[in-house]
Amino acid sequence: MRCLFPLTLAVLVFAAGCSKDKDVEPPATLIPFPQTLPVKELWHEGVGGGKKQMRLRLGLGPAVDNGVVFAASDKGEVLAASLENGHHLWVQKLKLPLSAGPAAADGMVVVGSSKGDVVALDAATGRQLWRIRVNSELLSAPAIGAQVVVLRSVDGRLHGLDAHTGKELWSIEQQVPRLSLRGTATPVIAKDVAVCGFDNGKVMALSLATGDTVWDTALASPHGRTELDRLVDVDSAVRVLGDNVYATGFQGRTAMLALDSGQIWWAHDMSSYRGLSLDSDDIYVSQSDGIVDALRQRDGSELWHSDRLKLRALSVPAVLSTSIVVGDYQGYVHWLDKTTGILVARERISKRRISNPPVAVGDTVVVLTDGGDLAAYRANPAAAKPPIDVPPPKPKPPKKKKPAPPPKSTT
Repeated sequence: MRCLFPLTLAVLVFAAGCSKDKDVEPPATLIPFPQTLPVKELWHEGVGGGKKQMRLRLGLGPAVDNGVVFAASDKGEVLAASLENGHHLWVQKLKLPLSAGPAAADGMVVVGSSKGDVVALDAATGRQLWRIRVNSELLSAPAIGAQVVVLRSVDGRLHGLDAHTGKELWSIEQQVPRLSLRGTATPVIAKDVAVCGFDNGKVMALSLATGDTVWDTALASPHGRTELDRLVDVDSAVRVLGDNVYATGFQGRTAMLALDSGQIWWAHDMSSYRGLSLDSDDIYVSQSDGIVDALRQRDGSELWHSDRLKLRALSVPAVLSTSIVVGDYQGYVHWLDKTTGILVARERISKRRISNPPVAVGDTVVVLTDGGDLAAYRANPAAAKPPIDVPPPKPKPPKKKKPAPPPKSTT
């Protein structure tokens, strides 16, 4: 199996569609705008104890549970800190090349490594509860249920582990294409099933108790002459609300499916390798080209789309009360108004890329960069002003080339 880093792949795909005579479109330039939403940094620190940037694209994003932030580094450090002030509650050094997680729920924190190690820690103390090893690298956070922990490995397997002992209860496998994006979807537990996307464009639901397939739906089918054309990875977590599942994939579709049957209720052609988020009414998608779309959940109709951050390799949106938050490849954090998509605030956590999803709790958002910078920001919508849309600058006309002087006479 061969994998490509998503940002590199996006550039390659875009360049492949351009003629040799045209320049590749650069990422959108950030222009000043009236910041109408007050945002305050609550705290900021580093995870991992070093300045070296994390390798490749790892699934190391923050998690928040019961007012505690959990984060991990590729050097094996796992920490728990107060959401309000960043005060450390505990730090655990596992001496493992961590690459997935943490996930936090039911009093437990679970991380995975690039060597296939899965470690469960007590959320209150950091004490190790159990450790096992699967046969493949882990690149996404697991899903934690009361009885079962579900995780994806890069070999196409979905594993169900006993939440109390780590013993493997079941596993299923989906075929992995010869070429795929680097990364795996985070599984989601909903009612009595686990739902997850795969590199072959499928979304599956499996029984938590037995691992039996409940349904198996193709979100997209590979097509095209080249392996790049045929990439249809579903590398982001699906979202479940009530009896509906919302999913998106690369060079595929964004769709609403029935949780009980996998039937697709609506679908739109839309490419995303980062993923989508939702609130009670709408869906917010970071597309592969950096365009952010808001869709109505019930029918998929478009509410707005914003190209102000085009080609800036955006993260999955985090949803706050009146805004959504995305990070980009230069360490900027952007707040967009939920109703209009207009930019309302911007902060910069560092110069390092933000690949993994920010996590929202109310109007507080926690962000972890690929370099290990961890910060919490709080928006104050009560003091916000109406968003003001600033038109993008007009492109400068190309400079006219001076005609070449006539050749000098040689006589």
